[in-house]
Formats: sequence, structure tokens, C-alpha cells
Amino acid sequence: MHGTHARFALDVDPRGLVAGTGVCGSALALPFADASFDVVGAFDVLEHCAPEARALAELRRVLVPGGRLLVSVPAYQWAWTDHDMRAGHHRRYTRARLRTAVEGAGLEVLRATYGFAGVFPVFAAARLARQRRERRGAAPLGPGLPQVPPALDALLTGVSHGEARLLRRRDLPFGSSVFLAARRPVG
Repeated sequence: MHGTHARFALDVDPRGLVAGTGVCGSALALPFADASFDVVGAFDVLEHCAPEARALAELRRVLVPGGRLLVSVPAYQWAWTDHDMRAGHHRRYTRARLRTAVEGAGLEVLRATYGFAGVFPVFAAARLARQRRERRGAAPLGPGLPQVPPALDALLTGVSHGEARLLRRRDLPFGSSVFLAARRPVG
């Protein structure tokens, strides 16, 4: 809430919430008053919302004037697979598409960049292999994430930590996610 340091988690499924810190609700009809928050994070949320413009209008509504919105979404429609359908996605994004949607909701974009560029070759190869498998009519892969060997996981985590340091100084030209920071205009 404005003026306090309260933190809330919102999820449509109560199983994703921790008692006492979570609120069950939808990004399409946020259960908060207008201008309630200084900062709102929507991490891997917008791709689940149809219509997208309604979710962005709600996020803007609950921000105080001057409040910040932080967003992450999956990148590139070309990477669409059965995994996106099972996850309930309606779309994937480019940096330009996300920027246009956020600006269309009346928010000022402060920064937009791709993320996870260092692991992008692994992401792209996995998505293309999955698409090839789907075109051949093979049975869909399991609903969960693939198991990654511990050594590869450690390598990819190290690459991501290095990238986090780079992101402090510059935007990335590609990646498997898009990150955006925006501000609700004052007045």
C-alpha cells in the first residue's frame, strides 16, 4: 500500500500463495484500490492475459502517479510450442511489441531489454527441436521443464549471473525473455 512497505503476491490459484502474504485474484480485475502501490511487478503474467490491454490498464490503475511497473515476458513468437499452450500463454513478445503495449496503456517506458542472452543458444535449440518434434506428429513432451544435468545447470546459472552484471550497464539485443520498467506519469 502507498506509504508502507507491505508486499503482496497475487495469483489466480491459491496453491501458489503463502498464507498471510498472498491474495487470490486476477490481473484482469485487481482486488486493490486505485493508486495503491509505488511498485508493481508482473513477472511472466501478461502473456497469460487476454485481453492484454485490460491487464495493463489494471496495472496502471493500481500504481500511484510516478509509480513503477516492472515486467518480464517470454520472447519471440517464433519460439511458440505446445509448452506455451499448456502454460496458458496467449502470446510471446519482442521488445518493441511489449514497449508498444505498455505505452498504449498510458505508461512511460523507462527501459526495455532482452534477458538471458547468454543461455539463448540453448533456449533456441530446445524450442526448434520441440517444434520439429511437433511437426512430425510426435507425442508432446511432458508438462514440466526438462531435467538439466547439474553441471550444465551450474554453467548456465554462472552465465546468467555474469549477464546480470552486464545488464547494469547496457541493454541486450536478444534473449529468451523481455524485461521492461515503466512509470505511471504524474498528473
